[in-house]
Amino acid sequence: MEIFNLEKHFAFYGAYHSNPINIMIHMVFVWPILFSGLMLGFYLPMVFFPNQGLFTTIVFSVSYVCMDKKAGSLGALLCFLCWFGASSLAVHLGWSITWKVVLAAQLICWTAQFLGHGVFEKRAPALLDNLLQAFLMAPFFVLLEALQYSVGYEPYPGFHAKVKIMVDANIKEWQEKKHKKSS
Repeated sequence: MEIFNLEKHFAFYGAYHSNPINIMIHMVFVWPILFSGLMLGFYLPMVFFPNQGLFTTIVFSVSYVCMDKKAGSLGALLCFLCWFGASSLAVHLGWSITWKVVLAAQLICWTAQFLGHGVFEKRAPALLDNLLQAFLMAPFFVLLEALQYSVGYEPYPGFHAKVKIMVDANIKEWQEKKHKKSS
């Protein structure tokens, strides 16, 4: 299914994250955005789920496993650990402190990432072109990057080489459009 096409998603996200410093900024700040978002989600009830945090966790987890069974399973485990930790912290802090912690975390993390894009990547964030895909893929992207850098993980042999070609083509197309606009 196209919606679970890891190459396509990774290439889209990778085209906006090719600078090593920007990638490191995202590795540090993406998961805290998810964690703090899940803290807020704890207080947002839903009809068929206890809260928005659990629903988000399930959607992210299922998506990751469908895209890649091995790394997706690790991503799903991390999502559920974040949900459990975020829910526990939200209960412990109570609403009156939780929303302040979430606000501070979100402001710090988003500011760092926007600076990473503006200063190092010199390209607008992916969320400006595809909000849903950017939010869904960000935690999985940094997990895959970390696994690739630390243990050389690839969902299948040649994955990173194939995706790099797609990323380079996307960046080239973006640069050509940017050049045409400035001419």
